[in-house]
Amino acid sequence: MLKVSALPNVPRWAVLAAHAVPLITLPSGLWRLALVAGLPVLELPTEGGTIGVGESLYIVSLSLVSEALALLTLGLVRPWGETVPRWIPLLGGRRIPPLAAVIPALTGAAGLLGLVGWFTYAQYAGLGDGLTGSPAQKALLTVCYVPLLAWAPLLIAVTVAYHRRRAGAPAPQDPQKQGLLARR
Repeated sequence: MLKVSALPNVPRWAVLAAHAVPLITLPSGLWRLALVAGLPVLELPTEGGTIGVGESLYIVSLSLVSEALALLTLGLVRPWGETVPRWIPLLGGRRIPPLAAVIPALTGAAGLLGLVGWFTYAQYAGLGDGLTGSPAQKALLTVCYVPLLAWAPLLIAVTVAYHRRRAGAPAPQDPQKQGLLARR
């Protein structure tokens, strides 16, 4: 059985959903890295069928940023999403206001939904017809990108669970401070 650690008051479904987000973004990132590496995942319409250095850097950066943003979803079920880790200078140990996580998460989910809407429109409007490749290449592209459709709904669900759990919750007490207060 998969053991996933999180805070004790986090629903198991939220923990699993948060861990699923980085996994569903991984195939598209790996597909993009394969494209940059020159693997035959798509027939490129560029001269010589290669990607330039600038485009390669953009594609690799897109993959890294996407995965990093997906990994931030874990903060909604882990302690570092409620309290700044102590090793961070000046802020370490401070409680994170719930809206400081909820607003960016829901803004990101809205952006993802907007991208899905634009992509859907582009496909039906025929804007994406410039894609060339064999049926196998197109199938691989589809298999790698379709999981991204779940990113926004999963992020919304985990964010709502985070907000419900944190809204109105008392600030956690520092055990060291409690000990000092008890001794006085």
